[in-house]
Amino acid sequence: MRGTAQGTSKFEPLRRIMNTTAGLPIAQYRRFDSFSEYEALFDSLIPNTERVVRVFDRALPPAWNNPSRTALLRPFLRASPVNRLYVIVHATDNIERTLPRLIELYRDFGHAFKIRQTPKMARHLYDSFSLFDASHYLHRFHYAHMRSALGTHDVEGARQLLDRYLELWDASVPVNIAGPTGL
Repeated sequence: MRGTAQGTSKFEPLRRIMNTTAGLPIAQYRRFDSFSEYEALFDSLIPNTERVVRVFDRALPPAWNNPSRTALLRPFLRASPVNRLYVIVHATDNIERTLPRLIELYRDFGHAFKIRQTPKMARHLYDSFSLFDASHYLHRFHYAHMRSALGTHDVEGARQLLDRYLELWDASVPVNIAGPTGL
């Protein structure tokens, strides 16, 4: 096969299309072991999310009170009336006590931001995960360890987590949050 002046085949564009499954991005999966990387990746996925962010965790970490996190979530929730932020947690006691910026966001976007708590029967689940639309996710395999994975453009992997999330959502109950106690 004869190459072009750049040294690539004249069929290179065809190969690129075939490798991206008819124009769709290739699914990627990567493991990592850093809590700070988990939080940075979470924040980096928010601006690329088009409709829904779903979070399941034992308890929300302090990063949910960072001004930078709320600065990313506000435009996301404001961008469209159909955008949603859904959170399911086992423990809710730290929300009112240590996350006033999150409570303010909840108060401002209560129509689009829902928090639910798992029932006692589901509190044996130890992995945490976040889904961004239905194709990107972060998955921490145990809340006490930082072995995690990032999946991008991974519809199959996200679908498995989404199915679990929807089951948890149905089993969980809404959380009533009074309001911020101070910044």
